[in-house]
Amino acid sequence: MFLEEVVTTSDRVSTAPARNEKTGLLAQLLARTPPDVVSTVARWLTGDTTQGRIGVGWATLSGISVPPAAESTLTVEETERTIAVVAATSGAGSVERRRALLLGLLRRATQAESDFLRRLLLGELRQGALQGVMVEAIAKASDVPGASVRRALMLNGDVGETARIALTLGKPGLATVRLRLLRPVQPMLAASSQDVDDALADVLAGSGASRIEYKFDGVRIQVHRQGGDIRVFTRSLNDITERVPGIVEVATSLPGDAYVLDGELLGFVDEGRPGAFQETMSGLGRASEQPTRSAVRPFFFDVLHWGGDDLLDEPLATRLHVLEELAGPHRIPGIVTDEVEEARSFMARAIEAGHEGVVVKAMGGPYAAGRRGKSWRKVKPVHVFDLVVLAAEWGHGRRRGKLSNLHLGARDPRSGGFVMVGKTFKGLTDNMLAWQTEALLAREVASEGITVHVRPELVVEVAIDGVQTSTRYPGGVALRFARVRRYRPDKSTDEADTIDDLIRLGLPRSQLR
Repeated sequence: MFLEEVVTTSDRVSTAPARNEKTGLLAQLLARTPPDVVSTVARWLTGDTTQGRIGVGWATLSGISVPPAAESTLTVEETERTIAVVAATSGAGSVERRRALLLGLLRRATQAESDFLRRLLLGELRQGALQGVMVEAIAKASDVPGASVRRALMLNGDVGETARIALTLGKPGLATVRLRLLRPVQPMLAASSQDVDDALADVLAGSGASRIEYKFDGVRIQVHRQGGDIRVFTRSLNDITERVPGIVEVATSLPGDAYVLDGELLGFVDEGRPGAFQETMSGLGRASEQPTRSAVRPFFFDVLHWGGDDLLDEPLATRLHVLEELAGPHRIPGIVTDEVEEARSFMARAIEAGHEGVVVKAMGGPYAAGRRGKSWRKVKPVHVFDLVVLAAEWGHGRRRGKLSNLHLGARDPRSGGFVMVGKTFKGLTDNMLAWQTEALLAREVASEGITVHVRPELVVEVAIDGVQTSTRYPGGVALRFARVRRYRPDKSTDEADTIDDLIRLGLPRSQLR
């Protein structure tokens, strides 16, 4: 299969205005892709290589300047082989050997192919084929239900392998995919609710009781154990085992030798107060049994596998029973209730203890891995949303020479794009300004006066007091008193909050039922 076919589809997907059009283009390509390279093509079109990081950075690629080939001769197969050799090259002289390999590859590439490959290798290929769109395309190309594709993907965590199974073995093949110990599962996520009353009402509508837990400002972790082998993964499925020896020690102390736990790492500051996300991150690798500064401790709130049995489809009540037996001393604080006043009181205690808020969960709900399930609702006193940076404006005064005022977009689930909902320059520290200026300029696609438009790739966590109706922005709402809390490199743009989430925040309570 010629690389040109993949690049042409990528270009067409990037300019397609509607999600269903992007899905159709991808499905057409996948349907005609040979089975031996379909996994590679699926990974490439979601912005990843089979090998992950290959040891090549901007400096290396920017130093390779060759005229583009007049015609396309590269195939997917030989391109993949070359990338694999580059990734495997190490030791003395490896920089020059990688450069020579890439020089030979890019010398045969047309201009469009060269641009595609450079962006792919730098992890900057974003043309609108987010994982959610690719899942729909795989389902369409293989004529299997989207739910079957999503479930297989959440269990194996590999969009390429999922595509290969769907297109070669169909629905029966996808049904054979199981949770595998030591391989991370995409985590279940919580939707936002306006307050604890609404969260409880939403959850109780589908379940007879709810579990309410503290919501930490920590690091999401997934702990796998198989015999003496223990692995710790982040929400983005990165392996951080070597950085958290104290967590491995805790996992080793738990009964049983085959389990998967879902939880949070939380750092503590002086006097046992919980630290912020950045403090928890800075504490990784420094284990301590006591809640002192820089200490990080694990708190678990779910169990996905125990003693050879997958528990994903079991109700939360069953999973919590197993969790108590397995990791009782390390469980996250919580209560089971269906009473509003009790829920409000628990929320108040969570805030008093220094936490972000609470998560309200349906006791009868399954673990919807990889999805923002309706049976989990997060509540914070300050409304916090994950939005995407669409553009930024050059600052003035003390911020002259820095990209400052951010244009923020919410995800539009219908088009697959993003809808602008406001701007903010508040909350940005000097370090954040310096970092985001470099990061945004690397993603620049156009400029207009003081505004630099960028590829929508960076997720930023923004606190707001609410939203208001607006004719200024296409989504019909505008953010009120928005301020940046932090960038979220651990989140992809298909995890950003939607325009529907913001609209719902601005509706009167009577319309939320």
